[in-house]
Amino acid sequence: MSMTQDYAASRPYLPDPASAPELFDSVLTRRVIAYFIDLAIMGAMLMAVSVVGLIVGFLTFGVAWAAMVLVVPGVIVLYYAVTLGSSRRATIGMQMMDIVLTPTRGQPLDGWMAILHALLFWVSFWISWPISLLFALFTPRRQMIHDLVVGTLMVRRSPMIRHWQNARREAFY
Repeated sequence: MSMTQDYAASRPYLPDPASAPELFDSVLTRRVIAYFIDLAIMGAMLMAVSVVGLIVGFLTFGVAWAAMVLVVPGVIVLYYAVTLGSSRRATIGMQMMDIVLTPTRGQPLDGWMAILHALLFWVSFWISWPISLLFALFTPRRQMIHDLVVGTLMVRRSPMIRHWQNARREAFY
């Protein structure tokens, strides 16, 4: 067995790319497209907040402009907490690309874990985005560095629903 097969076999409760390839079909490409969709959405949100901040800044004689340093990261964190931390476990871009973030350590994906996932994503991506993307090419489940650290897995949503329904049926019998 190769290293990637050993790694995949060591986590049998997770979907295996060999037995359920439809869950991982073009996940990395979908993640990149979802990232750009999310960037556009966050950009529009930040533009709206900036316009409001500009107006409020004039009304408060510039005091509100100082708060914009905290508002901008707050909008980004709120976006990820609300979208990834929801029951859909996906940002708007991820939903459009039919992918979902799944926890791998048996704990629920809540708002704090979603924020941690997003924070580690941005840090690892800013430091070295090529390594972050290349890392996903060599992991059997197409996990990036931040996925492994936080304990998450990105899979296709529609095949995942069928996969878990089949797994429950097989466990029942």
